[in-house]
Amino acid sequence: MSEEFIVGSKVRVVALPPYIKTADPMPMLRPPDVIHLGEEGIVLDRRPGGYWGVRFTKGAFLIDSQYIESVDKLPEINDAETL
Repeated sequence: MSEEFIVGSKVRVVALPPYIKTADPMPMLRPPDVIHLGEEGIVLDRRPGGYWGVRFTKGAFLIDSQYIESVDKLPEINDAETL
């Protein structure tokens, strides 16, 4: 199952896809080097097929959820530490 993100939340690139698609009305394929590992972006919208529209510094791109992770994750709390 793909990870869900909230529109407007920050995400980070954790792996580069073989190519990246622009989020234009007529998407175009671009080489993956238009973004880099660790780059952060803002989620714009949800697209069919597990893709997310994300705004990075060099533009908006469609990226599969397997290549990004949420930056706004809450720290996990160990139950043993709270006792």
